[in-house]
Amino acid sequence: MRGGLRIALTCITSFSVSGCMVGPDFKPPARPSDTHYIPQSAPGTAETDGQRPELLEGRALSVDWWRLLGSPEINDVVERALANNYVLSIARAQLASAGEQVKIARSGLFPQLDASSNVARRKYGQSFLGPIATTFPAFSAYSGGGVFNYDVDLFGRTRRNIAMAKAAHDVQREGLEAARLNVAAETVMECLHIAATNAQIDILHSVILSDEKNLKLVTQAHDAGVATLTDVTTAQSQLDHDRTLLPDLQQARDVAYDALAFLTGTTTARSSLPEFTLAKLTLPRNLPLVWPSEIVRARPDIRAAEAELHAANEAIGVATADMLPRLNLSATVGQQGLVGGPAGMAWSLVGGLSAPLFHGGALKAQKKAAQDYYTASFAQYQEVVITAFREMADSLHGLEHAYASVETNEQALGSAGQALKLSRAGYAVGNTGVIQVIDAHRLEELAEMNLVKARTDCLRQTVSLFVASGGGVHQTVAAQH
Repeated sequence: MRGGLRIALTCITSFSVSGCMVGPDFKPPARPSDTHYIPQSAPGTAETDGQRPELLEGRALSVDWWRLLGSPEINDVVERALANNYVLSIARAQLASAGEQVKIARSGLFPQLDASSNVARRKYGQSFLGPIATTFPAFSAYSGGGVFNYDVDLFGRTRRNIAMAKAAHDVQREGLEAARLNVAAETVMECLHIAATNAQIDILHSVILSDEKNLKLVTQAHDAGVATLTDVTTAQSQLDHDRTLLPDLQQARDVAYDALAFLTGTTTARSSLPEFTLAKLTLPRNLPLVWPSEIVRARPDIRAAEAELHAANEAIGVATADMLPRLNLSATVGQQGLVGGPAGMAWSLVGGLSAPLFHGGALKAQKKAAQDYYTASFAQYQEVVITAFREMADSLHGLEHAYASVETNEQALGSAGQALKLSRAGYAVGNTGVIQVIDAHRLEELAEMNLVKARTDCLRQTVSLFVASGGGVHQTVAAQH
């Protein structure tokens, strides 16, 4: 009997899988036909002095792209963030849950077998078996066995549900990839913020030291009768002003460390995080640039949007199948008998075919709602794609202007340094007043600060380009596409 039941179940399952599937088959959207992100020359394509990077179009970006910055400290902190960040822990759990939902959907392809049993005390009346039934004594009976149910997938409803669950799983998988990219990017950006702030603090310490020397010089000149009290007051005021700039920079650095501790999944613990030095960071000379036609495969948010679109497509198939007949098979087999008496084998087999006739327009509305949701999902997909192109264009423009800013600020710093040198030399022989020296010193300070900001912006724009490019594709993700 078991062999026959196994053969029957196999035949039913095969029939269900081979049944037709109603509704539209999913086709991924066409890839972009664009060949460039921006119309003008990108960094490295125009004639430069060799300081700007070269864009390598079509070159794949490594998954651990942050290593291109050449900072062991950043590498360490990013790895800690990827291992301990709670956002990623949530995303991993959601992905695991979505995987279980796929298993649940797949179970619909197989018969459901449950155990059942019951004990009853009965007394028949004449309305059931006639007047003679009143002479039957009350009795106790029991039954026990298995209950078999199977919903034959005539029109692909179950298979559409499986495909929809797989698409939802893909959404969660790409959500994990997007979260991983965002956590790495935020961690690197905080490291760059700390490095830039440290550089500005160092410059400010140097400025304050120079202010103190200027004050000493002016004071000596005043004692010698060649400088006025106004000159001394002006020098003292400049020193006091520059000292007030330190607390804000130190606060910004501490806040950045707090954010970094949060990203690495720990409480604020400055001592466990390394120092970051701007001068030790490397600007990559070669920047991988994904082709516009490949951006839809490179970015996890676009892949997630496509998976959402796939799920919406399968929902149309489910809604279509709900408008058609459904075939259900059920059977019971087990032992029945009187309590205290002998038992015997009993079985039943029932096949039921149901078809919707009138549901007040609900089924048509469900299908139309699924179609409308697909339309919305397609528009959402297009928005995500065009957002990717905008972010790539913004990053490329940002790189171009950031490197131009570095070049102009280097020239400005050189000019300011030369002007300060001449002003101090003139002051030493009495040809220049202290105000001119302080102003020249102020210009050099601003030039140094601006150069630090420009170099930091180059690093930030480089990271933004890596993030806009999708942050590299894991081999497991690439294999599934």
